[in-house]
Amino acid sequence: MSRPAVGMRRLEPAAIAGIMSREVANFRTFWKATAFSSVLEPVVYLLAFGLGLGATVVNKVNGLDYVEFVGTGMVATAVIFSSALPAMFGTFVKERFQRTYDAILAAPVDVEELVTAEMLWIGIRSGFYGCFPLIVSMLFGLDPAPGMLIVPLFAFVTALGFAGFGIATAASVAKIDQFSYVTTLVITPLFLVAGTFFPIDQLPEGFQILAQFNPLHQLVVLVRHACFGFEATDLLRLAALMAFTLVMWRVAVRRMSKRLID
Repeated sequence: MSRPAVGMRRLEPAAIAGIMSREVANFRTFWKATAFSSVLEPVVYLLAFGLGLGATVVNKVNGLDYVEFVGTGMVATAVIFSSALPAMFGTFVKERFQRTYDAILAAPVDVEELVTAEMLWIGIRSGFYGCFPLIVSMLFGLDPAPGMLIVPLFAFVTALGFAGFGIATAASVAKIDQFSYVTTLVITPLFLVAGTFFPIDQLPEGFQILAQFNPLHQLVVLVRHACFGFEATDLLRLAALMAFTLVMWRVAVRRMSKRLID
Protein backbone atom coordinates (compact mmCIF):
# COMPACT_ATOMS: atom_id res chain seq x y z
CA MET A 1 0.00 0.00 0.00
CA SER A 2 1.34 3.44 -0.82
CA ARG A 3 2.31 5.79 1.96
CA PRO A 4 0.01 8.81 2.33
CA ALA A 5 1.54 11.91 0.82
CA VAL A 6 0.80 14.56 3.44
CA GLY A 7 3.40 17.17 4.33
CA MET A 8 7.15 16.99 3.96
CA ARG A 9 8.89 13.63 4.54
CA ARG A 10 12.07 11.85 3.69
CA LEU A 11 12.33 10.79 0.08
CA GLU A 12 13.52 7.26 -0.59
CA PRO A 13 16.29 7.23 -3.21
CA ALA A 14 15.46 3.64 -4.17
CA ALA A 15 11.84 4.56 -4.96
CA ILE A 16 12.86 7.60 -7.00
CA ALA A 17 15.53 5.61 -8.86
CA GLY A 18 13.01 2.88 -9.67
CA ILE A 19 10.55 5.33 -11.20
CA MET A 20 13.28 7.09 -13.16
CA SER A 21 14.64 3.78 -14.48
CA ARG A 22 11.21 3.07 -15.91
CA GLU A 23 11.22 6.45 -17.64
CA VAL A 24 14.69 5.81 -19.06
CA ALA A 25 13.65 2.43 -20.41
CA ASN A 26 10.61 4.00 -22.05
CA PHE A 27 12.64 6.89 -23.43
CA ARG A 28 14.93 4.49 -25.26
CA THR A 29 12.07 3.68 -27.61
CA PHE A 30 11.67 7.24 -28.95
CA TRP A 31 14.84 9.18 -28.12
CA LYS A 32 15.89 9.49 -31.78
CA ALA A 33 12.80 11.45 -32.77
CA THR A 34 13.11 13.69 -29.71
CA ALA A 35 16.79 14.36 -30.35
CA PHE A 36 16.09 15.12 -34.01
CA SER A 37 13.45 17.73 -33.22
CA SER A 38 15.60 19.25 -30.45
CA VAL A 39 18.42 19.82 -32.93
CA LEU A 40 16.30 20.84 -35.91
CA GLU A 41 14.17 23.39 -34.06
CA PRO A 42 17.01 25.77 -33.07
CA VAL A 43 18.44 25.46 -36.58
CA VAL A 44 15.12 26.57 -38.09
CA TYR A 45 14.77 29.47 -35.64
CA LEU A 46 18.32 30.62 -36.19
CA LEU A 47 17.90 30.48 -39.96
CA ALA A 48 14.55 32.29 -39.85
CA PHE A 49 15.27 34.89 -37.18
CA GLY A 50 19.00 34.97 -36.57
CA LEU A 51 20.16 34.97 -40.18
CA GLY A 52 16.95 36.10 -41.87
CA LEU A 53 16.15 39.16 -39.75
CA GLY A 54 19.81 39.64 -38.82
CA ALA A 55 20.76 40.04 -42.48
CA THR A 56 17.80 42.13 -43.60
CA VAL A 57 16.26 44.07 -40.69
CA VAL A 58 18.21 43.79 -37.44
CA ASN A 59 21.99 43.90 -37.23
CA LYS A 60 22.84 44.13 -33.54
CA VAL A 61 20.82 43.99 -30.33
CA ASN A 62 22.30 45.22 -27.06
CA GLY A 63 25.73 45.03 -28.59
CA LEU A 64 25.31 41.43 -29.81
CA ASP A 65 24.94 40.11 -33.32
CA TYR A 66 21.30 39.18 -33.73
CA VAL A 67 22.15 35.52 -34.39
CA GLU A 68 23.98 35.45 -31.05
CA PHE A 69 21.08 37.20 -29.34
CA VAL A 70 18.56 34.67 -30.66
CA GLY A 71 20.81 31.65 -30.24
CA THR A 72 21.41 32.26 -26.55
CA GLY A 73 17.74 33.05 -25.96
CA MET A 74 16.65 29.85 -27.67
CA VAL A 75 17.90 27.88 -24.67
CA ALA A 76 14.84 29.02 -22.73
CA THR A 77 12.56 28.04 -25.61
CA ALA A 78 14.06 24.57 -25.76
CA VAL A 79 13.71 24.18 -21.99
CA ILE A 80 10.05 25.12 -21.68
CA PHE A 81 8.90 23.09 -24.68
CA SER A 82 10.84 20.01 -23.52
CA SER A 83 9.65 20.24 -19.92
CA ALA A 84 6.24 21.86 -19.46
CA LEU A 85 4.49 20.24 -22.43
CA PRO A 86 5.80 16.66 -21.90
CA ALA A 87 4.98 16.98 -18.20
CA MET A 88 1.44 18.09 -18.95
CA PHE A 89 0.54 15.55 -21.60
CA GLY A 90 2.71 12.70 -20.31
CA THR A 91 1.38 12.98 -16.77
CA PHE A 92 -2.24 13.17 -17.89
CA VAL A 93 -1.93 10.14 -20.16
CA LYS A 94 -0.15 8.03 -17.55
CA GLU A 95 -2.61 9.00 -14.84
CA ARG A 96 -5.90 9.02 -16.72
CA PHE A 97 -5.55 6.55 -19.60
CA GLN A 98 -2.68 4.17 -18.86
CA ARG A 99 -3.22 4.06 -15.07
CA THR A 100 0.53 3.89 -14.66
CA TYR A 101 0.52 5.85 -11.44
CA ASP A 102 -2.01 3.53 -9.81
CA ALA A 103 0.36 0.65 -10.47
CA ILE A 104 3.37 2.57 -9.14
CA LEU A 105 1.56 3.62 -5.97
CA ALA A 106 0.67 -0.02 -5.31
CA ALA A 107 4.37 -0.46 -4.52
CA PRO A 108 6.02 1.17 -1.48
CA VAL A 109 6.09 4.55 -3.23
CA ASP A 110 4.21 7.70 -2.27
CA VAL A 111 3.02 10.60 -4.38
CA GLU A 112 5.86 12.87 -3.28
CA GLU A 113 8.43 10.37 -4.52
CA LEU A 114 6.47 9.85 -7.73
CA VAL A 115 6.29 13.55 -8.52
CA THR A 116 9.92 14.12 -7.54
CA ALA A 117 11.11 11.33 -9.82
CA GLU A 118 9.06 12.59 -12.74
CA MET A 119 10.37 16.13 -12.26
CA LEU A 120 13.98 14.96 -11.97
CA TRP A 121 13.78 12.89 -15.13
CA ILE A 122 12.16 15.69 -17.14
CA GLY A 123 14.63 18.19 -15.68
CA ILE A 124 17.66 16.10 -16.64
CA ARG A 125 16.34 15.51 -20.14
CA SER A 126 15.40 19.15 -20.69
CA GLY A 127 18.66 20.39 -19.23
CA PHE A 128 20.47 18.31 -21.83
CA TYR A 129 18.31 19.36 -24.76
CA GLY A 130 18.40 22.98 -23.63
CA CYS A 131 22.10 23.09 -24.53
CA PHE A 132 21.47 22.20 -28.16
CA PRO A 133 20.69 25.79 -29.25
CA LEU A 134 24.07 26.92 -27.91
CA ILE A 135 25.85 24.15 -29.79
CA VAL A 136 23.99 25.02 -32.99
CA SER A 137 24.71 28.73 -32.44
CA MET A 138 28.42 27.99 -32.41
CA LEU A 139 28.06 26.80 -35.98
CA PHE A 140 26.60 30.21 -36.80
CA GLY A 141 29.40 32.21 -35.19
CA LEU A 142 28.86 32.15 -31.41
CA ASP A 143 32.24 31.96 -29.68
CA PRO A 144 32.64 29.33 -26.92
CA ALA A 145 33.05 30.69 -23.38
CA PRO A 146 33.90 29.00 -20.04
CA GLY A 147 30.62 30.19 -18.54
CA MET A 148 28.71 27.98 -20.97
CA LEU A 149 29.66 25.00 -18.82
CA ILE A 150 27.15 26.23 -16.22
CA VAL A 151 24.29 26.59 -18.70
CA PRO A 152 23.13 22.95 -18.17
CA LEU A 153 22.66 23.77 -14.47
CA PHE A 154 20.56 26.83 -15.28
CA ALA A 155 18.50 24.84 -17.77
CA PHE A 156 18.06 21.94 -15.33
CA VAL A 157 16.79 24.15 -12.49
CA THR A 158 14.35 25.95 -14.79
CA ALA A 159 13.16 22.70 -16.35
CA LEU A 160 12.45 21.27 -12.89
CA GLY A 161 10.15 24.19 -12.17
CA PHE A 162 8.26 23.91 -15.44
CA ALA A 163 8.02 20.14 -15.04
CA GLY A 164 6.33 20.77 -11.70
CA PHE A 165 4.06 23.28 -13.40
CA GLY A 166 3.14 20.73 -16.06
CA ILE A 167 2.44 18.00 -13.52
CA ALA A 168 0.31 20.35 -11.40
CA THR A 169 -1.63 21.39 -14.49
CA ALA A 170 -2.22 17.79 -15.54
CA ALA A 171 -3.53 17.03 -12.06
CA SER A 172 -5.93 19.98 -12.19
CA VAL A 173 -7.68 19.67 -15.55
CA ALA A 174 -10.59 17.38 -16.28
CA LYS A 175 -9.98 16.89 -20.00
CA ILE A 176 -6.84 16.83 -22.10
CA ASP A 177 -8.39 19.43 -24.44
CA GLN A 178 -8.10 21.99 -21.64
CA PHE A 179 -4.34 22.07 -22.12
CA SER A 180 -4.91 24.37 -25.07
CA TYR A 181 -6.02 27.11 -22.65
CA VAL A 182 -2.83 26.69 -20.61
CA THR A 183 -0.66 26.70 -23.72
CA THR A 184 -2.30 29.82 -25.13
CA LEU A 185 -2.73 31.84 -21.94
CA VAL A 186 0.39 30.86 -19.99
CA ILE A 187 3.13 29.13 -21.97
CA THR A 188 2.95 31.25 -25.13
CA PRO A 189 3.08 34.63 -23.29
CA LEU A 190 5.99 33.39 -21.15
CA PHE A 191 7.77 32.27 -24.29
CA LEU A 192 7.18 35.52 -26.17
CA VAL A 193 8.04 37.88 -23.30
CA ALA A 194 11.28 36.20 -22.27
CA GLY A 195 13.71 38.33 -24.25
CA THR A 196 14.45 35.60 -26.75
CA PHE A 197 13.72 37.45 -29.99
CA PHE A 198 13.69 41.07 -28.82
CA PRO A 199 15.07 42.93 -25.79
CA ILE A 200 12.75 43.41 -22.85
CA ASP A 201 13.90 46.99 -22.30
CA GLN A 202 12.13 47.98 -25.53
CA LEU A 203 8.74 47.05 -24.10
CA PRO A 204 6.42 49.36 -22.12
CA GLU A 205 7.44 49.75 -18.50
CA GLY A 206 4.61 47.57 -17.20
CA PHE A 207 5.68 44.65 -19.37
CA GLN A 208 9.28 45.13 -18.30
CA ILE A 209 8.23 44.76 -14.67
CA LEU A 210 6.13 41.68 -15.42
CA ALA A 211 9.01 40.13 -17.34
CA GLN A 212 11.08 40.12 -14.17
CA PHE A 213 8.63 37.57 -12.76
CA ASN A 214 8.99 35.35 -15.84
CA PRO A 215 11.32 32.40 -15.07
CA LEU A 216 12.14 32.10 -18.77
CA HIS A 217 13.40 35.68 -18.84
CA GLN A 218 15.67 34.97 -15.88
CA LEU A 219 17.02 31.93 -17.71
CA VAL A 220 17.62 33.92 -20.89
CA VAL A 221 19.60 36.55 -18.98
CA LEU A 222 21.63 33.91 -17.14
CA VAL A 223 22.51 32.13 -20.38
CA ARG A 224 23.56 35.35 -22.09
CA HIS A 225 25.69 36.34 -19.13
CA ALA A 226 27.24 32.86 -19.11
CA CYS A 227 28.25 33.44 -22.72
CA PHE A 228 29.34 37.08 -22.50
CA GLY A 229 30.16 37.82 -18.85
CA PHE A 230 28.41 37.26 -15.51
CA GLU A 231 27.03 40.05 -13.34
CA ALA A 232 26.54 40.29 -9.57
CA THR A 233 22.74 40.09 -9.88
CA ASP A 234 22.95 36.65 -11.51
CA LEU A 235 23.01 34.98 -8.09
CA LEU A 236 19.64 36.59 -7.35
CA ARG A 237 18.29 35.36 -10.68
CA LEU A 238 19.42 31.82 -9.93
CA ALA A 239 17.90 32.04 -6.44
CA ALA A 240 14.60 33.16 -8.01
CA LEU A 241 14.63 30.14 -10.34
CA MET A 242 15.32 27.82 -7.40
CA ALA A 243 12.43 29.38 -5.45
CA PHE A 244 10.16 28.94 -8.48
CA THR A 245 11.18 25.28 -8.70
CA LEU A 246 10.57 24.67 -5.00
CA VAL A 247 7.10 26.24 -5.14
CA MET A 248 6.12 24.29 -8.26
CA TRP A 249 7.38 21.05 -6.67
CA ARG A 250 5.17 21.49 -3.61
CA VAL A 251 2.17 22.56 -5.72
CA ALA A 252 2.63 19.53 -8.00
CA VAL A 253 2.81 17.16 -5.02
CA ARG A 254 -0.31 18.66 -3.47
CA ARG A 255 -2.34 18.62 -6.69
CA MET A 256 -1.30 15.10 -7.62
CA SER A 257 -2.08 13.88 -4.10
CA LYS A 258 -5.61 15.21 -4.42
CA ARG A 259 -5.99 13.55 -7.82
CA LEU A 260 -4.60 10.13 -6.87
CA ILE A 261 -5.49 9.74 -3.20
CA ASP A 262 -8.23 12.10 -2.02
